[in-house]
Amino acid sequence: SPSSPLIAETGGLNAMIVDSTALPEQAVRDVIASAFQSAGQRCSALRCLYVQEDIAPEFNKMLVGAMAELAQGNPWHLATDLGPVIDAEAHSDIATYIKTARTEGRIVAENKASGDGHFIAPTIVSISGIKDLEREIFGPVLHLATFRAEDLGLVLRDINATGYGLTFGLHTRIDDRVQEVIEGLHVGNAYVNRNQIGAVVGSQPFGGEGLSGTGPKAGGPAYLPQFCARPSVTDAKPDTKSATSAGKLAADLARMQPDARAISTMTLPGPTGEMNRLSIHARAPFLCFGPGENAAKEQVEQVNKAGGTGIACPGLDPQTLAELPPFGGVIWWGDELGGRAIVQSLAALPGPILPLLCGTPSHDQVTHERHLCVDTTASGGNAALIAQVAGS
Repeated sequence: SPSSPLIAETGGLNAMIVDSTALPEQAVRDVIASAFQSAGQRCSALRCLYVQEDIAPEFNKMLVGAMAELAQGNPWHLATDLGPVIDAEAHSDIATYIKTARTEGRIVAENKASGDGHFIAPTIVSISGIKDLEREIFGPVLHLATFRAEDLGLVLRDINATGYGLTFGLHTRIDDRVQEVIEGLHVGNAYVNRNQIGAVVGSQPFGGEGLSGTGPKAGGPAYLPQFCARPSVTDAKPDTKSATSAGKLAADLARMQPDARAISTMTLPGPTGEMNRLSIHARAPFLCFGPGENAAKEQVEQVNKAGGTGIACPGLDPQTLAELPPFGGVIWWGDELGGRAIVQSLAALPGPILPLLCGTPSHDQVTHERHLCVDTTASGGNAALIAQVAGS
């Protein structure tokens, strides 16, 4: 069926920013865990670290020293910090990547690999920024860049421009900066003043957006319902022969991109000293194909009611979808042949996986979730805990 959903979580080029107010010992600890635990073989692992240039020399020295203490070996042994990569193919691919970086003079530091097995030594590679990364290196390789305080906005735009949005880390003691950065990024799971791996079901629902996943989040309130069959509508008939202009639709779409602010938020349970917040945001507008003006109008009303944004475009040629600005998906209540043509056009598009909805759109289909986890003890004390103690 053309409406069969594809549910995916697909990795990312995960970044972390460490500014000049961060606690360096704590930030180094969390960078080491995020980049090298499990030999970097986590979809959530840190791939690109930005350090504010004001603190970079001393911070990088501390980071290199901490990395040098990592022990490779048999993962069954308690003394082992990281084991081998998964197989010979992965080992060859990562080793070739590191060799190229070494030839280019971009190796900041690397440990010595263990002799037996598919071991890749923890390695730090210098880059100018995340734009230099053409793909995810799924191993113990950390890419290191610096940034100026006044260029923080540019760094955020570069991170968003990759199209990936799985995890992100931030180390800072400025509350306003947390707000600025988190609101400016399109990522599924953001972590402040802690590592960015090891999401806990119930506290940190996990999953990305854009090229990093389709949602809803694993472990979140909307996750299980997406596996249930949803009734389709296949009897809508065209009531007009007018066709939507791709040019006019493109202009309307550009004007109707969703607000960055959350539709709703909820606080999730977690350990004392940690704040976990799940927020719901509207996806990009859904194209309502009808068929026909009446069906398209009803689809728009239902998308808007569910918390998303719908735009009517009955009669639009599916082959023109590539000419449009970003959109969230397509709704179609017509015959299977028409639905298949839409699916084929969606599949041919570069970028995120976009759905075709053939039934009544639900809240979890037209919105997406973002999760924020903050170590509230990291920036000088847990005010909530102090208040509890004072009141007892």
